[in-house]
Amino acid sequence: MRVAQIKIENFRGIKQATLLFPKHGVLIGDNNTGKTTLLEALDLVLGPDRLNRQPSIDEHDFFRGVYTARPKILPANADVGEAAVEGNADLASKIAIEATIADLTDQQKGKFGDYVEFWDSVANKFYDEPNPVGIDAEAITEALRVTFHGWYDEEEEDFEGNTYFTRSLTEGDKPEFFSKKHKQLCGFLYLRSLRTGSRALSLERGSLLDIILRLKEVRLQMWEDTLSILSTISVASDPSLGISPILESINTALKKYVPKEWGIEPHLKVSNLTREHLRKVITAFIATGDGDHAAPFYRQGAGTINMLVLAMLSQIAESKQNVIFVMEEPETAIPPYAQKRIIHEVRKLASQALFTSHSPYVLEEFATEETVVLARDAEGLLVQKNIELPDNVKLKRYRQEFRTRFCEGLLARRILIAEGPTEYSSFPVVCRRLAELNPETYLSLEALGICTVDANGEKNIPGMAQLYKALGKRIFAICDKQEEENKALIEAQVEQLLMHDEKGFEDLVLKGTTEEALKRFTKQMDWPPHLAKKYPNPEVQAAAALEEYFSWSKGNWGIADFLAQCSEIEIPEWLRGAALQLKATCLLTPVVNGKATIPAEAEVAPEVDPNGID
Repeated sequence: MRVAQIKIENFRGIKQATLLFPKHGVLIGDNNTGKTTLLEALDLVLGPDRLNRQPSIDEHDFFRGVYTARPKILPANADVGEAAVEGNADLASKIAIEATIADLTDQQKGKFGDYVEFWDSVANKFYDEPNPVGIDAEAITEALRVTFHGWYDEEEEDFEGNTYFTRSLTEGDKPEFFSKKHKQLCGFLYLRSLRTGSRALSLERGSLLDIILRLKEVRLQMWEDTLSILSTISVASDPSLGISPILESINTALKKYVPKEWGIEPHLKVSNLTREHLRKVITAFIATGDGDHAAPFYRQGAGTINMLVLAMLSQIAESKQNVIFVMEEPETAIPPYAQKRIIHEVRKLASQALFTSHSPYVLEEFATEETVVLARDAEGLLVQKNIELPDNVKLKRYRQEFRTRFCEGLLARRILIAEGPTEYSSFPVVCRRLAELNPETYLSLEALGICTVDANGEKNIPGMAQLYKALGKRIFAICDKQEEENKALIEAQVEQLLMHDEKGFEDLVLKGTTEEALKRFTKQMDWPPHLAKKYPNPEVQAAAALEEYFSWSKGNWGIADFLAQCSEIEIPEWLRGAALQLKATCLLTPVVNGKATIPAEAEVAPEVDPNGID
């Protein structure tokens, strides 16, 4: 059993999405791409306890907050006739989420028989051929479609939401609800990174402990006895504690104003003395350290709580046998080796396991076909991209260098591909330094949402750029002067090429900085023995000494350290221009009428062509 496909309309930041899921996979993308929204959508349509919340949706669950028809706000200079043609109101939105559950179990086939369809797991679509024999093919499996609809009821002035068998929405006399019992048969569990552990070992409805008790059909015969015992306990009744005299004085004053039938004798109890309140306040304690002291489980370390959740999940999986686990950021407060163990254990326990993550240790546990790269545009269209390695990026290299060279780019929206380790380490330092010195003019690469990736050679730039471009990223490149052939290959794959006219980055810096900056740096650094011997007084021969030092420390932050101590005027003009150009390009608004514009409020510095600076 697995979720094979999901379709979403008008839910939170997603206007429209149609996504396919692998049996086990990881969903990745930059922050605010829609990963959590996607998991929340799955929870709405399949989560057995989600609809118990009243209301199950609210104003912020609708795309751009449009849940009821409202007049369009037209600019003062709008053409009235044109507006009339387009319509004068935004139509109310309905949230629609459709999930396709494939590889049904025998129990599910028997329960959902009237609504079972057939899914082609190779073509990733429903089998609707007129030939019945075709369903015997190995790739064809029984499947079920389920749809959640959420809307605003103007008469009730409240939000409503229900889940239905999808086929009943179009084929039956009336829609048939996909009930809580139906959902429990699907075994969907959504583990939020920060919220699941906070009540895992409580008796609250829907907690992991509550789920385990229900699966094992344990009926708690404790409520009457517990309530009876608690009702006899009066808190702080000893007059020496000072609370009971105050309550008595309140009682005396109360008698002056109202008859005793209205209520008298206030006193304190340990709870509301109801089953529901006890469910919320009863908490498991866990011993900490080597002593006997125990503390509430939620006061343990975050890593301990996460491993506790994993242990409870194993109990749930053993009881249900078919479980769809959806888990946010399993790396939270967990060391790398434990992250890997979580992934492997959950994959073994679940019929399907889907994760979101920003951890390279988690991501490298999934094959390229199990990695779903998500991207969302300004209009709310969420799409998925598959990782397709170009010819010059072999699978072996991709795996070997995943943590150091590929992972960060997969998680970012904008990527600057640097020719080698010197550019990789130095240019981010330059942008950060300029932003510190003159924040009104410059921005760091981090503030622009750019991650830097080392291509490890000029010939590798086109292939690296092609890999990330195919995933919908915005790609830039920085390099030394290139031969025309390789330059053309790079320009075909990147949005902007920052290429200077020197043969090496070191030459660019040495020629573009000041003598004063070079001399100052020679006095700050610890010279390696062989250069200290050759240049006993390096300040006198600062340029020559540093040229050798930069060459010796290539890729080891030597030139980056030099740039980090420069003033704005001491940073080469080409680098300053490149920083401005990159900032201007990144702050471009989405293309409108075939043109991209820079918003006035961004206060972008005048555009500078780094290739035109001597």
